[in-house]
Amino acid sequence: MTQSGAQRPDGTGLRRSLNVGDAVVIGLGAMIGAGIFAALAPAARAAGSALLPGLAVAAVVAYCNATSSARLAALYPASGGTYVYGRERLGVFWGYLAGWSFVVGKTASCAAMALTVGAYVWPGQAHAAAVAAVVALTAVNYGGMQKSALLTRVIVSVVLAVLASVVAVCLGSGAADASRLDPGSSGGAGGVLQAAGLLFFAFAGYARIATRGEEVRDPERTIPRAIPLALGISLVVYAAVAVAVLSVLGAQALGRAAAPLADAARAAGAPGLVPVVRVGAAVAALGSLLALILGASRTTLAMARDRHLPGVLAAVHPRFHVPHRAELAVGAVVAALAATVDVRGAIGFSSFGVLAYYAIANASAWTLNSMPVSRVVPAVGLLGCVTLAFSLPVVSVGVGAGVLGLGVVAYGVRRGVVAR
Repeated sequence: MTQSGAQRPDGTGLRRSLNVGDAVVIGLGAMIGAGIFAALAPAARAAGSALLPGLAVAAVVAYCNATSSARLAALYPASGGTYVYGRERLGVFWGYLAGWSFVVGKTASCAAMALTVGAYVWPGQAHAAAVAAVVALTAVNYGGMQKSALLTRVIVSVVLAVLASVVAVCLGSGAADASRLDPGSSGGAGGVLQAAGLLFFAFAGYARIATRGEEVRDPERTIPRAIPLALGISLVVYAAVAVAVLSVLGAQALGRAAAPLADAARAAGAPGLVPVVRVGAAVAALGSLLALILGASRTTLAMARDRHLPGVLAAVHPRFHVPHRAELAVGAVVAALAATVDVRGAIGFSSFGVLAYYAIANASAWTLNSMPVSRVVPAVGLLGCVTLAFSLPVVSVGVGAGVLGLGVVAYGVRRGVVAR
């Protein structure tokens, strides 16, 4: 276990520069991103008026995952998150599978989020704007973790201000009706679980704290504090926004909405807030993209150290103390995807992949203590991840399973080559 980046004999350690506040902001930047502006509509289509119970189920599973991740991150404060935990607690294959699902899924998510930024900033040239956003954020990340943390702090502040405005306008208007929150007309248990699976994806940003464990000061104390704090704040924000939007639009209108928060502001009699919501969505997408690039590059670094990816990607910049080659590689791949294809509708496996990732995290946490009481949380988290993963739409499950299968094949081929 590497406690400090400077202690790595190969010189690939990262600088520990993040305190509790920085780590919480990074988690918030990943969780309170573009998902809150879009995830409510498909969740409402699945669960109907039982959207809030779906959010509660997602929150319980997220809490279990966050608790397991925090325990593991304090024990293994290195870049890579569940890739490292799975490798150390379950074996090389399980760590690899977690890393594979994270890097592949999040790289596609990066491209999708970049295109979302482009669609908001310059609708007529979405691909060009997306590439510009990727280049700019990669440059920020290259300059050091503190610059990334500062930009994230600004983004989170803007997004929270926009969301607070939407909540205040909706709940303070005559259009709000508490009877629309009654979960009586719902999509049943299956709909609630599917909504939970869709909403869970938006909660998954606390992994960004764990994947950057090697850059956190006093990680044994900082990470277990930062992860539940970030998750708790995000849950309060998500619940407030969901109650406000659902009370104004109702489940059916919310399910049909292309821009739920903008539609809610308009229905609440505040059309002047709609442009502000659009700006907030664009800024939130930038924050999500920044967090995704950071997380993907750190897991790439960890896998490159173990030669599951080219070893050249394990280099750390001597001045900025960041995995600069991994960051440039992730940035280049994302920019190429964003410039050439529209992957916004082709990343259904992301939710499946992130649930598989956390299932491995919970299985890893299960091995930390043999006491039955200590195993309750990881057991609930593991069961929750598996249940939600297979409650997702059939296409998402099929594509996600296919991506994991490709990872298994790649692992087998590599093992065969090494064995020769």
